[in-house]
Amino acid sequence: MTLTVRPARDRGHAEHGWLSSRHSFSFAHYFDPAHMGFRSLRVINDDTVAPGAGFPTHGHRDMEIVTYVVSGSLEHRDSAGNHAVLPRGGVQQMTAGSGIRHSEYNASDSEPLRLLQIWILPQRDGLTPGHTEAQVSDEAKRGRLTLIAAPGGDGVLPLHQDARVYAAILADGETVRHAIAPGRGVWIQLVSGALRIGDVALAEGDGLAVEDAAEISIAAVGGAEFLLFDLA
Repeated sequence: MTLTVRPARDRGHAEHGWLSSRHSFSFAHYFDPAHMGFRSLRVINDDTVAPGAGFPTHGHRDMEIVTYVVSGSLEHRDSAGNHAVLPRGGVQQMTAGSGIRHSEYNASDSEPLRLLQIWILPQRDGLTPGHTEAQVSDEAKRGRLTLIAAPGGDGVLPLHQDARVYAAILADGETVRHAIAPGRGVWIQLVSGALRIGDVALAEGDGLAVEDAAEISIAAVGGAEFLLFDLA
């Protein structure tokens, strides 16, 4: 088993006043050839958006974009006519495909918004653009790995890639296990708290790449919330 930590302190950082963004992988003006992504996972941005501020309408192509709302409330609009307001626990998937334009704003005039913006490369270009949203309560994530996105949907957010995304909230000392099929890899992104995987300790914002493992055991230290990506 090979475990490679991506420390939170080493991530790229963009500060725009209305937006503070931490980049696990190369993004926009932050470029690090050693951190271009992991398998089909291309972007994990940990964004804090000031009240009333946000990303004005802009375009994307040929990417699967997943958003995970950590705190606050996100307002989404896109060129396909979709409109959604997502509080904590809100998750959304957007297939940019052949081209889509959208805006993302903090829906509150008084509270900051924190979200994880995730980009996954699709299996092919030129897909029909689409948007799906869901609400996943804290209770649904407690003590377990809860599937939030997968190929074809399977009752959760659909992905046009052989990738599965799980979310979990663990109490202090609680442990979950995840089996990994041969040839696959796992990325863990710690949203809050602390984790231990084998001899590796993770703190808030840290990422971990897992290769050449049949199973991993993930234990919370003082409680934790995290995402797990299982990737071909």
